[in-house]
Amino acid sequence: MNDYLGAPAELKTIEGQVAVITGAAGGIGYSLAMEMARRNAAGLALVDFSDRVKEVVQEVNSHAGRELALAFKGDTTDAAFRQCVYAETQEKLGVPRICVPAAAITKDSLAVRIDRDTGKVIIYPVEDFRSVVEVNMIAPVYWAIEMVASLAKERKLRGMKRWQPEEGLQGAVVFLGSIASIGNVGQISYSSTKAGLEGAASTLMAEAIYYGVRCSIIHPGFTDTPMVRALGEEYIRTKVLPQTQLKRLIKPEEIADAICFMITNAAVSGELWADAGWRPAP
Repeated sequence: MNDYLGAPAELKTIEGQVAVITGAAGGIGYSLAMEMARRNAAGLALVDFSDRVKEVVQEVNSHAGRELALAFKGDTTDAAFRQCVYAETQEKLGVPRICVPAAAITKDSLAVRIDRDTGKVIIYPVEDFRSVVEVNMIAPVYWAIEMVASLAKERKLRGMKRWQPEEGLQGAVVFLGSIASIGNVGQISYSSTKAGLEGAASTLMAEAIYYGVRCSIIHPGFTDTPMVRALGEEYIRTKVLPQTQLKRLIKPEEIADAICFMITNAAVSGELWADAGWRPAP
């Protein structure tokens, strides 16, 4: 656990670290929580809109054999909720030095389509676009900023100013992008948010390194999660697997392992494509 009065050790391992993970009730977030438990994290704040996050915490704690994780059920776009999560996490677990804001939604549809029955032209609803932007881009950025702010406050209390390399890196943010960030038919809002996170990661890295915090983004390919399974088995079989060199969906555990690599390897402060050899159809 972080020593509030002394200088924390360099972040080279998951062991002994406190992490905040949103979207932790399933998919990649769940697998990441389990992977961090296996790597002996000191504490996990697991956040999700679903009640299942409480079950995940029980599973993580049972696996760890100790009270490792805390469950937080709420709306990740709610600033007051976010601040309460960080305050309680710091009080009960220690200062978080890892943030993986993985919560995301999809509201897929063509930008412009014609209704077959009425012949009416239908434009993608702006309210859907706004809700996807709130959850997938704005919320993750602010969950990351909140952690950077807590580390900035910690440094100030220790009398520290600009981070120096000899201190060792002090924190890490990994955003969840997507191969859809290069553009994907029917995902005008989702693709836009995932591309937007690239700019956010790059900008926040340039700013947060002042406090010794690295920021990066991983772009998973089609992963075996409820979100991808919702596409339907026929779509996966005919549209996804033929374009994937491994000829299978990526396992969430594989993405979780890649995220842990990004957190602990100081050289990985940019983008990592974990796409299983996926290439869009010509």
